Amino acid sequence: MIFFLLPLLAMFAESVYQPTKGWVVHRYLEFFRQRLSRTVYVRSLLMGFSVTFVALLIGYPAAMAVVSVKNDSLRSLLMTLLVFPLMTNPVARTFSWHAVLGREGLINNLLLTLKFTDSPVRLLYTRGAVFIGLLQLFLPLMVISLTSALENLPKDVPLAARSLGASAFNLFTRIYLPLTSEGIVTGCTLVFTGCITAYVTPAVLGGSRVLMLSTLLYQKASITLDWTMATVIAVIMFLSTVAVNTLSRAISTIGVKK
Repeated sequence: MIFFLLPLLAMFAESVYQPTKGWVVHRYLEFFRQRLSRTVYVRSLLMGFSVTFVALLIGYPAAMAVVSVKNDSLRSLLMTLLVFPLMTNPVARTFSWHAVLGREGLINNLLLTLKFTDSPVRLLYTRGAVFIGLLQLFLPLMVISLTSALENLPKDVPLAARSLGASAFNLFTRIYLPLTSEGIVTGCTLVFTGCITAYVTPAVLGGSRVLMLSTLLYQKASITLDWTMATVIAVIMFLSTVAVNTLSRAISTIGVKK
């Protein structure tokens, strides 16, 4: 806990006061006054929310499918396949999208072959490319979190609900969702935090055309050498992920009370 809190406290202290410059808390206001910073912040939040939402939509049925498998060997194989992408270097996983989305990639070759376009379409360095890369990168975390939550769900509860005449919709909304809310919160937090803090994927698939908070932080720290603003961006990233986690936990608590 000390190794976790100490760097955070030092980073926060440096973002508001520096011995050589005095109080620099006004840099927070400066961040939100700059149009580029506001655009990057909103874009990062929207990207994080959209990837998390789609990961939840895909991850929940995928986790239910894994849990419903009765054969232990087959279920172990599926879990291995889920974990396997996490064992691959994120840089290699991200660069592999160049072979799919590049000007001479798989999709452009298919479009040209089918005569849907006369020239290659720009797919790289777009928001769509960053979205796909982040979804592919963090979807396993959502599925694993939901699989763990579904496995801990008492087996007799859904059976009892069905025996009492609960419809599939009521079973899902009043049994599965409330009782797996912890897994949903954990998965959403992991995916959202990963999207906000990821650097390689936005840098490789978005470039300078699709700046995110992480790539903006890198520019401030390594190109313009504005370490104060870089620290401010880091604190904003951290507080944003904490706020989203707190909000999602509050929403899940409401669902449980109902």
